[in-house]
Amino acid sequence: MLLLEIVDGDEKGRVFEFDGAAGPITIGRAPTCLVALSDIHLSSTHGEIFREEDRFVYRDLRSTNGSRLLREGNRIDIDRDRSEIALKDGDQLLLGDPTGPVVLACRVTADEGDEAARVIAVKPLSELPELSGRLERDPGGAAALYPLVRKIGRRGLDLQRVLDGVVEAVFELLPRATHVSILLADEQGGERFVPITARARGGGVEPVLTSRAVMRRVLHDRAAVLAANAQAELGQTESILGAKIQSTIGAPLWDGDEVRGVIQCDNRASAGIFKERDLELLTVLASSAALAIENARLVARLKVAEERLRGENQYLRDRAERRFTDIVGESGAMRTLLRQLEKVIDTRATVCIEGETGTGKELIASAIHHQGRRRDKLFVAVNCAALPDNLLESELFGHKKGAFTGADHDKKGLFEIADGGTLFLDEIGEMSLGLQAKLLRVLQEGEVRPVGATTSRAVDVRIICATNRPLEKDVEAGRFRQDLYYRLKVFPIRLPPLRERRDDVPRLAEHFLAKYTHEMKKAVAGLAKETLDQLVAYAWPGNIRELENEVQRLVIQCEEGAFVRPEDLSPQIRKVESLMGRIAPKKGPLKDQMEEVERWLLSEALREHGGNKTKTAEALGITREGLHKKLGKYGMG
Repeated sequence: MLLLEIVDGDEKGRVFEFDGAAGPITIGRAPTCLVALSDIHLSSTHGEIFREEDRFVYRDLRSTNGSRLLREGNRIDIDRDRSEIALKDGDQLLLGDPTGPVVLACRVTADEGDEAARVIAVKPLSELPELSGRLERDPGGAAALYPLVRKIGRRGLDLQRVLDGVVEAVFELLPRATHVSILLADEQGGERFVPITARARGGGVEPVLTSRAVMRRVLHDRAAVLAANAQAELGQTESILGAKIQSTIGAPLWDGDEVRGVIQCDNRASAGIFKERDLELLTVLASSAALAIENARLVARLKVAEERLRGENQYLRDRAERRFTDIVGESGAMRTLLRQLEKVIDTRATVCIEGETGTGKELIASAIHHQGRRRDKLFVAVNCAALPDNLLESELFGHKKGAFTGADHDKKGLFEIADGGTLFLDEIGEMSLGLQAKLLRVLQEGEVRPVGATTSRAVDVRIICATNRPLEKDVEAGRFRQDLYYRLKVFPIRLPPLRERRDDVPRLAEHFLAKYTHEMKKAVAGLAKETLDQLVAYAWPGNIRELENEVQRLVIQCEEGAFVRPEDLSPQIRKVESLMGRIAPKKGPLKDQMEEVERWLLSEALREHGGNKTKTAEALGITREGLHKKLGKYGMG
């Protein structure tokens, strides 16, 4: 047997008991896991425990934040190098965030003993109608049961309130009961039962352990069972001995012919064991409680589905109302760009995005799609430079089975997949002239013909293309069809390089810093002012992609809780700082700063050439007369 107890985490105190016979014990954030935990640092299915002969083995399922095991004070990482480890009694599993993990204490015990032992009384499902009728005719039985059934019914459809009402009803119905626990089958069905609630009379805080032996007997016999001396009648199991049970009743919660749960009622007092009448009363109460519990579980599932649907609808509404909030930038160049996008999003016009590599062309294309009328259809992107011609043709237009070697089935092309939506053709200038002709036909006719097909299919697709070089030069050089050029360049958009929008560098850097600190679960105090100044001064030939990569590297390198300092930057960025540090222009109007830089450059050039003005003028690429004018301007003549 395996007992798991959460000893540290938001759900501290929860206890899970397994025997491993029903398959792997999944652990994670997903509600379908047998050990479902709400901690956000856990993966959906973080790990699993499975039985291997006479031992239990934990396996990490390549979780994002990993798993660790604490054994006798030693910490053992469970990762790609060692993804499995056999559990021992007293081990602790540390899951999720390394600095604040969810801690599961493991209690591994010997298998339960003989379960075929004699019980005092059983009440199978087939006897339930007769038993209910007999108790209804018994004034004492009806008087005891009727108000309790009504009390459970008045608890409404909230699952926890219903469970609490059932526990209270059992305590009221059976004065000898000292402990009550309810186990319910998991949502996937089968015979996996999880303790949902467990209480001692008077609300005691002592842990209440359910007995798997009792539950197994109920399932095996498909009946309510009464054992007058549980330690003797159900075997010397660890859970029974630990709880010191003197007598116990296990009553099934029936849903048709299925057992959907078990009510376990224990008498752990030294005197006053349960009687057969107690078994009968609890069996009939359980039949009524089962309906209330199942109705509450159904409502709970419906509420979850409703919340999920509400969340999805809210997401769609927010997305419809949002206007390019994913695009970071408030510089003049970006404000001009956003005004252009506002004009084109709800049209059918083909958009051609021009910009250097790394400026975010696909982000702009995606924003045009998701803010426009086609947002409910697919946005499909393909890089025309990444595939050879024959594969790109098949990718765009699809193919029929047998059209070429390896075409063993029909395949839809991206035009058909994006029907009603948007197709983004990145690096359109790399497409061959032959393929350009076929693309032109699709744009003119609104039809695609798969490779090897004899008929065409109509499609409604908005085209957005992108290029990192001016298409006009390719047209002049004969590398790009002029007719296709005019078809594509209906609404051209130029993305400014990062060096033309330096005011946005701090915002972008902070945006990427927040992104990667969250992704890596690493606290970074921020970017120091000197660091931001250097980032702004750098020319960023790789544009936004280069800036993002630099910030990601800084987050990895930075110490926990520290500010990112200038010395942490890459060498090519620090070169700019070295030059600016030596010039050190004072803050002020741009004209004054530029004059200060020019004065410094003139001084350095004269110094390097020993004051020789002719050589200095030649080195600076100006005439001797021009040099004299500049020196006179700054009083350096």
